[in-house]
Amino acid sequence: MRSISRRQFFERSLAAAAAGSLVGHLPSLAAPPASAAQPAARFGDEALVAITLDLEMSRNFPEWDVTHWDYEKGNLDEATKRYAREAARRVKARGGVIHFFAVGRVFEQPDAAWLKEIVDEGHAVGNHTYDHVNVKAQNLSDVQFRFQRAPWLVAGRRPAEVIAENIRLTNLALKERLGIAPAGFRTPGGFNNGLADRPDIQQMLLDLGFQWVSSQYPAHDLGARPAAGNPGAKAGAPPVATPDEAVFDSIVAAQAAAQPFVYPSGLIEVPMSAASDVTAFRSGRWPLESFLEATRRGLTWCLEHGAAYDFLAHPSCLGVVDPEFKTIDLICDLVAQAQQPARIVSLETIAARVANNATESKRADA
Repeated sequence: MRSISRRQFFERSLAAAAAGSLVGHLPSLAAPPASAAQPAARFGDEALVAITLDLEMSRNFPEWDVTHWDYEKGNLDEATKRYAREAARRVKARGGVIHFFAVGRVFEQPDAAWLKEIVDEGHAVGNHTYDHVNVKAQNLSDVQFRFQRAPWLVAGRRPAEVIAENIRLTNLALKERLGIAPAGFRTPGGFNNGLADRPDIQQMLLDLGFQWVSSQYPAHDLGARPAAGNPGAKAGAPPVATPDEAVFDSIVAAQAAAQPFVYPSGLIEVPMSAASDVTAFRSGRWPLESFLEATRRGLTWCLEHGAAYDFLAHPSCLGVVDPEFKTIDLICDLVAQAQQPARIVSLETIAARVANNATESKRADA
């Protein structure tokens, strides 16, 4: 295959997106210059904005030295549940919905009424695997921390078998505890190239009944971290790092690489938009004000170009750093004030648009 420059690839991606969904896959790439992220044509007639919250516990939250959540991702604490419920209430009051993704082990807790109420209000809940497993793991030891500590749980099985069972069990848990089928699938962790390098996982998901996946998280800059001796750092927490304009530019540019597309297998990909809360607050060590600004700039680009925007956060993290719901309120405000048509929808709606565009494209080519 003839190689192309990053700028050439970006321009071709924009052209393809302007015609509908991207067919094929987007390779892993660093975010292009912000100056390239100014297409002449809009992606569509209406921007579709999703607020997605992964229902899992996050290491380093609420205290930086907390790591035991790696072994019990689904053991949601009350603060996380309260934040999820209030976020759902606030977004519904603004005319939108939230798309949640649940780790299956949460349904081992005695009470699932709080999540049933969220479903009854019209919000979506998708599958996030049972134990928060790495779907690309090639070795059992890489599937999940829990299985490193308790290898007998998966002894004698292949990684693909463990992963498929983890997904299937979550489908069953959603049916048993909430009475619903999963609203799509999100991989734990995001991959710069989504599932482009793993057609076997694409087929696994199709065989399990999924029509779309949210697995791709395009690369972007995070900025330099300050020295550990920063006197402004709180006890037990890393020093704060404020991103510069180059970081914000890379996040704006990454939005074009986060547009939905169709893999050759027929599985639809709905990528996550940069920057996620865990990426910003754990990996980047940003203050809340910087995260708000990154969200503002990324979403504004999508609104201006009729693009899709998939805000990714975790109540277990966002609830700690943004207890006043400033980020979620900002998203609702920007959509309400948009000069072009825009809606806050579930990922199901975005995936359906991609499927419709693909069907219309095939008919036009016939």
